[in-house]
Amino acid sequence: MIIDLRSDTVTRPTPEMLKAMFSATVGDDVFGEDPTITTLENKTAVIFGKEAGLFCPSGTMTNQIAARVHAQPGEEVILHKLSHLYYYEGGGLMSNSGLSVCLLDGDRGMIRAGDVFDHINPEDVHRPRTALVEVENTMNKGGGAVYDNQVLADIGQICRNNDLKYHLDGARIFNALAVTGQSPADCGSMFDSVSVCLSKGLGAPVGSVLLGNSEFIRKARRVRKSFGGGMRQAGYLAAAGLYALENHIDRLKDDHKRAKLIGETLLQLPWVEKVLPVETNILIFQVKQPLTAAEMVQTLAGKGILAFATDRQSIRFVTHLDFSDHMLELTLEVLKKLK
Repeated sequence: MIIDLRSDTVTRPTPEMLKAMFSATVGDDVFGEDPTITTLENKTAVIFGKEAGLFCPSGTMTNQIAARVHAQPGEEVILHKLSHLYYYEGGGLMSNSGLSVCLLDGDRGMIRAGDVFDHINPEDVHRPRTALVEVENTMNKGGGAVYDNQVLADIGQICRNNDLKYHLDGARIFNALAVTGQSPADCGSMFDSVSVCLSKGLGAPVGSVLLGNSEFIRKARRVRKSFGGGMRQAGYLAAAGLYALENHIDRLKDDHKRAKLIGETLLQLPWVEKVLPVETNILIFQVKQPLTAAEMVQTLAGKGILAFATDRQSIRFVTHLDFSDHMLELTLEVLKKLK
């Protein structure tokens, strides 16, 4: 048995999800004629209290479209230096939209309202105009860290006071909401745009939905086309997203529980240096020198457990829909036997 803990993107559709996909009614979405995509866009928008949505192939595309719509070439985005939008999207802010970045520090990848305020550029021809603030919740590189709702609200108030747009990379937003208890609509009300990923904890094979007001989505649809993201009979994929929204949100807490149990075990092991706080389904830990993360990942692979080295000393586990209680027991047994 192979136990894949590299990411929650490795899940496969359940039989029930596949059935929903095969029975989907589809049309040409570029013509606006795919009813399943339209249903998914509308449903996600309603969940988060937004006027409209746009189905895209990936969260990278939804993030990049949002940046393109919210800011003009030569303007600047304030975000954490480890945010997915900057760190993992191939330099897209620069190559797609000609944007400058202001990279902030912050505990476990989360920025603070005061730091945002301090880094808004004054009107000065020598400096790029600050246009956009972006946050990621949960924070991948922070070990699935969850923002405090008040911090997000405070950042939003600063954005409104300074005429800045505010974007949420919600790749794992439902994981965050499972922890905070905040409603999706209350969450959505804080932001000008929200990216909601369907292919991570929710278990769909492909897709993210970008949310905002009707005018924002009208502009976003044009940008999606220019980015090559206009799809045709993609309702088969949208059907998986609909099934995920209707059936896979409540079970996210199971992933969180399993991740915490792994974290508790790792804290007791002599070869583990540190475990970041485990709040959701992402667990990041450091191995003690002279052992390296790459060596331990190789050792784990030899035992049938796939993991991901995030740097020389750090390893990431991500629990997900395809990681069962039985797999959890096997994983804990393997970890306890390693020296």
